[in-house]
Amino acid sequence: MIANPSNLLAHHADRRPDSLALEFEGRCLTWDELHRRVSVSAAALGQAGVHEGDVVGVLLHNSLWPIEIMFAVAHLGAVYMPLNWRLAGPELRYILDHSEAKLLVTESEFQEISELGGEEKPRVVSVDPSSRWQEFEELRSAGGAVPDPAEVAQDQLARLMYTSGTTARPKGVMVTFGNIAAKNLAHIVEFGIGRYHRNLVSGPLYHTAALDGTTTTFLEVGAPTFILRRFDVEATLAAIERHRITHVWLAPVMINAILRDPRLTEFDLSSLELLMNGGEKLPLHLIERCLSAFENAWLADGYGMTETVSGDAYLDAHHTIEKRGSVGKPVYNAEIRIVDPFDRPVEPGVAGEIVMRGPKVCRGYFKDAEATANAMRGGWLHTGDVGLVDEDGFLFIVDRLKDMIKTGGENVASLEIERVVYEHPSVSDVAVVGKDDPEWLEVPVAFVVRRDETLDQADLLEFCRARLASFKVPKEVHFVAELPRNPSGKILKRELRDRVRGEVTSP
Repeated sequence: MIANPSNLLAHHADRRPDSLALEFEGRCLTWDELHRRVSVSAAALGQAGVHEGDVVGVLLHNSLWPIEIMFAVAHLGAVYMPLNWRLAGPELRYILDHSEAKLLVTESEFQEISELGGEEKPRVVSVDPSSRWQEFEELRSAGGAVPDPAEVAQDQLARLMYTSGTTARPKGVMVTFGNIAAKNLAHIVEFGIGRYHRNLVSGPLYHTAALDGTTTTFLEVGAPTFILRRFDVEATLAAIERHRITHVWLAPVMINAILRDPRLTEFDLSSLELLMNGGEKLPLHLIERCLSAFENAWLADGYGMTETVSGDAYLDAHHTIEKRGSVGKPVYNAEIRIVDPFDRPVEPGVAGEIVMRGPKVCRGYFKDAEATANAMRGGWLHTGDVGLVDEDGFLFIVDRLKDMIKTGGENVASLEIERVVYEHPSVSDVAVVGKDDPEWLEVPVAFVVRRDETLDQADLLEFCRARLASFKVPKEVHFVAELPRNPSGKILKRELRDRVRGEVTSP
């Protein structure tokens, strides 16, 4: 057995009831207030029919609510499933159906998504007044006895995190209570996080980086977290100055936006001790500019996955200059190995697939035994990313085996976009690759073979916008006579990437 996360709030509320736990848009919650609210919300979820093992989807912008609901779900021993609010209606519908979600907690902004609610499952409640759904506060105000925190096991499912993989549909990563506890301990050890530190949430809490990169670790130690509804350069800089923030996680695209803003020097950022980066490889020129702009901060360039509850390796402060471009060494209790195509370990300096094992590694993929067996073969999680470890033990990310596009901190599978493009009746063939972008670091580009020559880019993009989240819609469409393939018929995506990078002239 393992302690229910709800017991953590009870502990902090008992020891430090009046200390700050969370702040959002001027509203503060002490540990005692947070504990009380979670208890009432747990009772409300129970009244709504949520029981141990049930999946509760959460489609919310950043606020106090995602944290409160997360702990209330854990209190019942149920499964918390944060949902990306940038997804299109059909994408959300697929996840809700595949996960067999019992309840969806959302807000009125999303009530126009026709696929949610109605007579279909799951039941939907809103945290603010909605013309369509029952308000969650009605359930909370109905009263009802607060159940005792459920007894939970190390390997018990605590969270489902749907992530874009190399398949045409997102996969549900099964995160256990033990995985989260192991991650928290690893990050506390790695960064020396204590109650006197102050965390800023600027990225979306549906993403493991913002949720687990810092937030759940800070909740573990009883340190305060300050939440922004969404990322904004000025709001982020102002919050660091006003709240004397010591720790923040930022994706490379967010760092890039901050460094390009002319107002950067107008803010006092001296309190910042740790700037965590992740989501994709941080370009060297941004590393150098970060070190100049945040003089007191340790730039912890890192590597992690949803499958490992974020943060598997970080570059320590002493080697920031000497090992620029590295994502450092594994965190406590995590093992990283580089293997060849036959899963044999390679020598230092030799590139191969990155594999990992340890208590942070998830149970596998929900209702997908084949994908789980393939990813977890030999007792190691096969990441699909290519890297190397130098003679000093530092990990460098070289490339990726997966045709993954990483745009603005979001993972997007090219096959997922291709599946939608293929649905257009005038499309004969398609391949999607990533193109370097100064703002988003990478954006999707589609190469399309047409059945009908009257199909143009505007028509195809409009078709995609109705079926995909905006960040997944191709930014360019190149119409070609045929796609390059090898003798076995596999599309040569490297050639397409070379074309969009200008290294080879497109025919």
